[in-house]
Amino acid sequence: NDNSDFIMQTRPKIILQPTQLDKAVETTGLVLLILLWLITMIAFFTLPETIPTHNNALGQVDNYGSKTTLFILPAIASFIFIGITKLNKYPHIFNYTVTITQANAESQYTAATRMLRILKLVCVLVFFLIVLFTWLITLGNATGLGRWFLPFALRLVIISVGYFLIKLFRSKQV
Repeated sequence: NDNSDFIMQTRPKIILQPTQLDKAVETTGLVLLILLWLITMIAFFTLPETIPTHNNALGQVDNYGSKTTLFILPAIASFIFIGITKLNKYPHIFNYTVTITQANAESQYTAATRMLRILKLVCVLVFFLIVLFTWLITLGNATGLGRWFLPFALRLVIISVGYFLIKLFRSKQV
């Protein structure tokens, strides 16, 4: 609507300088994404045609299919990684819980972009673990993702988002 267009146009457009932490998170995410593709390729060329393709909520294998399905997770992870990387260049278009002003823009934008970086890293990590465990299960070195996996993945996302939402609420200088 016209009001949201006006808000977007009046928000300060600043270029954020990534901190050492931001650079470390980006680098870790990129390295993990490369490792995800590497492990997928190794698994593809070493596993039989039929592999576990799904685990239930308890982490037990409940479906099998073609090993070509291994490429779905790295493809999705790459799409998320590239999409969030591009999106993070435009923090002024994000939704915020406060009115963005010149005084609070830098702290709000920094927290929001860092949250997305962390979520990007978490997504790549979760997908990496799924592919790794698929490989291990097929080789007979594991029986499934285990009961720990789903709570672990959910906690990573919830803790990451929760931490940054609290940070955004606390830094709502006007």
